Amino acid sequence: MSGLRVDVAVVGAGPAGLAAAVAAAEAGAVVAVVDAANQPGGQFWRHRPEVGDADPDGHGHHDWDVFLDLRRRFRAGIAAGRVQHLPGLQVWMASRDDAGGFTLRTTRTVVGGEGAGPTVHAARLVLCPGGYDRQLPVPGWDLPGVMAAGGIQAFLKANGALPGRRFVVAGTGPFLLPVAANIAEAGGDVLAVLESSSLSNWLPHWKAAASVPGKALEGAEYAGVFARHRIPYKTRSIVTAVEGGARVQSVRWAKADAEGRALPGTGGVFEDVDVVGFGWGFTPQMELPLSLGAGTRVDADGSLVAVVDERQESSVPGLFLAGEVTGVGGAVLAVLEGQAAGTAAADPAAVVLPAKDAARRDRHRRFAQAMHQAHPVPAAWQDWLTPETLVCRCEEVPVSAVTEARDALGAEDSRSLKSFARVGMGWCQGRVCGFAASCLGAGPGEPAGQASLASAAKRPLAVPVPISELASLDVLDD
Repeated sequence: MSGLRVDVAVVGAGPAGLAAAVAAAEAGAVVAVVDAANQPGGQFWRHRPEVGDADPDGHGHHDWDVFLDLRRRFRAGIAAGRVQHLPGLQVWMASRDDAGGFTLRTTRTVVGGEGAGPTVHAARLVLCPGGYDRQLPVPGWDLPGVMAAGGIQAFLKANGALPGRRFVVAGTGPFLLPVAANIAEAGGDVLAVLESSSLSNWLPHWKAAASVPGKALEGAEYAGVFARHRIPYKTRSIVTAVEGGARVQSVRWAKADAEGRALPGTGGVFEDVDVVGFGWGFTPQMELPLSLGAGTRVDADGSLVAVVDERQESSVPGLFLAGEVTGVGGAVLAVLEGQAAGTAAADPAAVVLPAKDAARRDRHRRFAQAMHQAHPVPAAWQDWLTPETLVCRCEEVPVSAVTEARDALGAEDSRSLKSFARVGMGWCQGRVCGFAASCLGAGPGEPAGQASLASAAKRPLAVPVPISELASLDVLDD
């Protein structure tokens, strides 16, 4: 069988993937790292291209010193021949081989004239694919100028420029804070941050919050930025409609009750808006874990995540998982999980984390659970929708088509809705609308079921791949 053979393959080079690759290499394994980006860092440490002698200064990033240390060790592994970095590649299929190892088939992130990506064979596999912004539909969210909050952040980090002048940032969760702060520090005008939850939701979880004091310091830092730039931070507030013609022009908002229902007679309109950034937490990229049969559960934030043990090993022997796919919890937790996964994959007998780091991982996991409970997706978010509101933007499927398929045809899960209403049939294959469609199938006020979420994330091909590469498989592989 042709292709690259290694002891450990790592998919992803963000906080979890970098830590896993470094830990595995330093434990003596030969490692291959497959990453969609051209340079390590992932979404969290995304930065402008490292051209020539230029080295990013880390402005706007947290834990930049951690990244620099991991990158230094990563490069040392490459120089020593223990790490093979395969940038600009995505895994479109992962499978088990007869010997119990794993085969990864890759394709290039940007289609060019270089042909198909290499096939990687590994005795053990660490998946750190990360996640992406979870979105909820709202009237007008299909207008140009509406972006994911993380998309604004990525645009700014990669280009050193903003996608507009006047912004409204809305949704729930602490991630809204750095997005708005970075916009303001880059010269943008943040008209408001609309947080659907109340900060009093943290009171029952004060012990978990107090166990990670660094998070409070980050919050204080953002509060200082908000004060300097006079950014209004409105809790229990939601966007009820995005308005405009050829693009976003204004945003209607309202105060909300504890369930997320708009309170009549409250709120107002923000005029002359260029960009609206929505963020309702994150959706883990579960395509590869699901394709390999990893066990799953529904996390406190309603996301489908994989089940792992204390060594980060999944229900599939030899398959280790770290980062968002085991539960969204931030970069510090991802690094600790990646370190454990990489060490375990390289040496099954090793102690994967020192006791101090294991305790730190546990504290960050408790903090993550508290965060999800303090910033839930509003239970009544479906009340915001009109029959004409698009659920699936790729296929232009409105709410009315989804509810008709549910009520008249019994389509109560994402797979059935895909069949009857074409939700998730477009270019993104449900990555943007899958969570919302699963919730709509369950009905108003009901959470999405585990089976429905799994159907929304399960795909025969994990990423788009040229037909020419599929057609050549019988030539490239024996």
